[in-house]
Amino acid sequence: MYKKIIFLDIDGTLTEAGSNVPPESALFAIRKAQKAGHYVYLCTGRNYEMLSPLLKYGFDGIIGSAGGYIEAAGEIIYDCPMTEEQRVKALDIFYKNGIFRTVECKEGTFTDEAFKTFLRENAREGGNSELLRWREQLEKELNIRPMNEYSDQPVYKIVFMGTSLDQLKEPKEVLENDFSFVIHDPDENGIVNGELLNRKFNKGIGVEYVCRHLGIPVEHTIGFGDSMNDWEMMKTVGVSVCMQNGSEHLKKISDDVCLSVTDDGLYHAFRKYHLI
Repeated sequence: MYKKIIFLDIDGTLTEAGSNVPPESALFAIRKAQKAGHYVYLCTGRNYEMLSPLLKYGFDGIIGSAGGYIEAAGEIIYDCPMTEEQRVKALDIFYKNGIFRTVECKEGTFTDEAFKTFLRENAREGGNSELLRWREQLEKELNIRPMNEYSDQPVYKIVFMGTSLDQLKEPKEVLENDFSFVIHDPDENGIVNGELLNRKFNKGIGVEYVCRHLGIPVEHTIGFGDSMNDWEMMKTVGVSVCMQNGSEHLKKISDDVCLSVTDDGLYHAFRKYHLI
């Protein structure tokens, strides 16, 4: 049996979105896979601070910030925040166009207060109430702080939200040479939710870095994800598996679909692919 590298997204894959507690079935499967000689890596859009509560479960390494920061057995093998010029330009153009920003640094995440106000106002009118509850829970669990506490730390990724795709026209024109825009499935109320990622890295490039570091062919990898920010990882790994609770588009372009995170999906998929 070949030694494999298993790459796991966190939110919606290893855990429910915003949670730091994986199902016991997933932890059991991960430990069994490691005992069988396989490596298990987190491969997430979360920055280091937001993923750190999961490190106690003993993963072999991490791909954080959607590929911008990579550790293998505690050794940093890649670290690529935005330049100061890129950071200032991106934050300014989003602000100019009324787009709400959440900036992710290695040790800190900060969000526009106006965004929460916008969601609360819409929730009072009956719209976006689910998104508001999800966002407030996310901020509580992942320690997302207000933008006025941000003090120019290096930024790896910017999560953005707006009310229409038209708001992104100018930001795309200004930033597209250096950054890609990953747009998630539209919210039923018209909220546009996405991530600004440096073209120098992505989850797929991160997978390749780890494979070279460990000397294991990419064909001997399997990746699990649930949203379109996992696409680069999914098209790079040897086998791609989307969670049943995941994006409908990602399901169509993945090799397989497993049960949802709340139905012990990882455990059953690990068994199906003889990882345990």
